[in-house]
Amino acid sequence: MVKLSVVVPFFNVQTYAPDTLTSLRANAREDFEFLLVDDCSSDGTPELLERAARELPGAVLLRHARNEGLATARNTGLDAARGEYVAFLDGDDWLAPGHYSRLVAAAEELGCDFLRTDHVSVTGRERGLRRAPVPRRGEVLRPRDAILPAHRTTSVDYPYAWAGIYHRRLLDRGLLHFTPGLRTAEDRPWIWRLHREAESFAAVGELGVFYRRGVATSLTQIGDVRQLDFIRAFDQVIEETARDRDADLLLPKAVRTYCAVISHHIGSIGKFEPEVARQLRAMSAGALRRMPQDVLDEALTAMGGDRATLLRRLRRRRPAPPPSGPGASPSSASSSSTSPEVAA
Repeated sequence: MVKLSVVVPFFNVQTYAPDTLTSLRANAREDFEFLLVDDCSSDGTPELLERAARELPGAVLLRHARNEGLATARNTGLDAARGEYVAFLDGDDWLAPGHYSRLVAAAEELGCDFLRTDHVSVTGRERGLRRAPVPRRGEVLRPRDAILPAHRTTSVDYPYAWAGIYHRRLLDRGLLHFTPGLRTAEDRPWIWRLHREAESFAAVGELGVFYRRGVATSLTQIGDVRQLDFIRAFDQVIEETARDRDADLLLPKAVRTYCAVISHHIGSIGKFEPEVARQLRAMSAGALRRMPQDVLDEALTAMGGDRATLLRRLRRRRPAPPPSGPGASPSSASSSSTSPEVAA
């Protein structure tokens, strides 16, 4: 029986994949499988993965005929997963030896639907600890209760799929798949759905994931149209949360977070191509007008300061239509397309 399935998408990460694969070897067990998803890489990554499929215990190589993006690559791995537990890793990150064995042990001891963990952020030679924003550690909690308060950074603001482990019952319930076609911020609807619909979770102090930031091919570093998918991702968060039985309580958090991310991108507008910057302003104006206006007004009042002024001014612009659906062209960037770290 497979105890753990680890889903690892790769796209054009030949510089970093050797570290990733070496760390997987240091985590191998006879009851672990590593689902290596090649998202149609065009560099030396396929050769590295072919070798890993022969030499890495538990490795299963899956290939896309065309580049599909991180969300779809993760879904490909999930569809093939056989484990009692599921974990994720990106193809340019790496693990401490024995990390997954310790996570499995913690998950079995606590018996909850999923665990969240801290991680190490790596930028060049600099490393920093990033703690999951769950103050109570090693205690089974209700995920829904960890969404609020609206004005503080909470568990839904820590969306990293690879910072944790997930019981198979979540996969069987359809809670672990990602929205196909999202080229960035794919983790935002995913983490909100987990916290609204899972029954139990816990945070543990296990520190074993090293998240590589500042990678030149990562979508967080690229200012092209793919970045605008954050709007479609957060539109999904708002739409699904509005249907929730606790919508009145949860929507202020969703709206405030959406506003913070819009403000973050507008504040970094200089990195975008000129036409994409124009689209960003217009699409953000449309997004602000689509939000529940009473909830938005309360959020802007609570935010105050320059951010609220910027967003009110933006809301008065002529809006663009909502972004296109999942059929949009997928990412051609690296596996790390996680949305930016933005406090509510």
